Amino acid sequence: MLELQYPFDADYILRKKKSIKRQLLARENISYVTKKIAVLGGSTTSDIVLLLELFLLDNGIKAEFYESEYNKFWEDAVFGNPELDEFAPDLVFFHTSSRNIRTWPTVRDSEEQIRDMAEAEFARFRQAWEAVSSRYHCVVIQNNFEQPFYRLMGNSDVSDIHGRINYVNRINELFYGYSRSCETFHIHDINYQASCYGVKRWADLADWYRYKYAMAVSAIPDFAFSLSHIIKAIYGKNKKALTLDLDNTLWGGVVGDDGPENIKIGQEDAVSELYSEFQEYVKAHKDLGILLTVNSKNDEENAIAGLSRPDSVLKPDDFLVIKANWENKDRNLVATAKEINIGVDSLVFIDDNPAERAIVRGSVEGSTVPEVGAPETYIDVIDSNGFFEVTGISDEDLKRNEMYKANLERQHVQDSFTDYGEYLKSLEMTGEIKPFAPMYMARIAELTNKSNQFNLTTRRCSLAEIEQIASDKDHITLYGKLVDKFGDNGVVSVAFGHVEGKICDIDLWLMSCRVLKRDMECAMMDEFVRLCLERGVTTVVGHYYPTAKNKMVKDFFSDRGFTLVEETEEGNRLYELDISGGYENTNRYIKVNP
Repeated sequence: MLELQYPFDADYILRKKKSIKRQLLARENISYVTKKIAVLGGSTTSDIVLLLELFLLDNGIKAEFYESEYNKFWEDAVFGNPELDEFAPDLVFFHTSSRNIRTWPTVRDSEEQIRDMAEAEFARFRQAWEAVSSRYHCVVIQNNFEQPFYRLMGNSDVSDIHGRINYVNRINELFYGYSRSCETFHIHDINYQASCYGVKRWADLADWYRYKYAMAVSAIPDFAFSLSHIIKAIYGKNKKALTLDLDNTLWGGVVGDDGPENIKIGQEDAVSELYSEFQEYVKAHKDLGILLTVNSKNDEENAIAGLSRPDSVLKPDDFLVIKANWENKDRNLVATAKEINIGVDSLVFIDDNPAERAIVRGSVEGSTVPEVGAPETYIDVIDSNGFFEVTGISDEDLKRNEMYKANLERQHVQDSFTDYGEYLKSLEMTGEIKPFAPMYMARIAELTNKSNQFNLTTRRCSLAEIEQIASDKDHITLYGKLVDKFGDNGVVSVAFGHVEGKICDIDLWLMSCRVLKRDMECAMMDEFVRLCLERGVTTVVGHYYPTAKNKMVKDFFSDRGFTLVEETEEGNRLYELDISGGYENTNRYIKVNP
């Protein structure tokens, strides 16, 4: 919903939150992820929850909330209570602020006393985090502390060890160190949020004393929006690619009219510097694993010439796909998504022309087209919308662009074969298919939240849940890693099921579509059944739950020899496979665990 994209009207959202919620819930063809979120607050949280719910719904997450009583965050976390235990949260958010710091240094305190004070504050919060993490095996999000709204020591407050700003920074650093050591713990940076909003405006004393809100009520939409970025990233709702116009978007001017030598890029004047900085910002996304593509009304020759200028930060090789032609941009967008095998809802389209933005937004369902304004706003709009929020950097992220380029090469090679089996043999594939391993836990969790098409049950798991499943002896778990002559595809398939007696019930089965129809699904099934037989299992149970995106796998189990036992009116299917008399492997082209 455009009204919930940055830049948004915060007052409008506060006034219309109920009608906005009704509009969001009335949307069709939305497959929601459902999650339970506990908000443990050190101040009032009611409006925060209402606004957070809107932003999560906009990202396809339907949340159920638990709110602690006022300033009972520590007691609820450390001691628990029956209501919270029954709620069993998937995620716990600690909404605290500088007002929840219990002890502050004075000018009479020594360095050692101040250090002990800060470590005691940190220890109190860590006790709360670890208590809920241990009890509920959940993800934890914690606000850092915003700067105090006054400086008792003036400018020295930031550098003198007795200053409150210095003390807040000291505690924040302890929080950050903990975050770096724990993959299921995330910092919500309200220190940055408050500074952007204005620290003195943020700490509205009237709203604090009247309502016990730790921030101005008018700042709550910005706060909830920022928090939603972390949650949607955890549950796989990030975007995957930037698709960019060229003329007056990546450079100033029109390359077809002005010529590549006259477009505005480089360091010669203010406008050129502006576009160069934007290109630097775009290019930095490649290291985060974001795919870059071009969607421009241009002759391809002119587009390549513009990108090939010596002073252009972005080069043709930085883009996975370049659509520089005279087709309508909505068609180019759909074609790009199909070519790189991702959904159109994974693309963010950036274009300076409001008419082109409106056409794409109106023609391509699920497309994301932010309202960029003048070129100097481009970075702010993309950055503030949190399309590519980072909750961790994996090896998979660092290699993603190379993996997709290799996939395009595979497609070109496939086109030269008339026999598909011969093509698969030519790939020289090897598979690593083994029980969940610590080094791949983050990637496994990521796949459960990002895979939509080849996903039979669309169960979404946090890293904490994956670690719990991996440690449970009653579960059979598998990850699948595929390598071929073009390169390493990384972990591309995940499956797990729980064993009860002689039955194994498959809870999740998914695969990245970039390795579709290469026998990986066969290799995974062969290995899964082998582990079942080792455990004395005689019957494997499979489920298919239809969504708007996973129709491609509705016959997956029947294609693997399973028998359809039951199908509901909603299309939910239950399958069984009798393996008591043995099982014949179906993988023909992948060498598994060589």
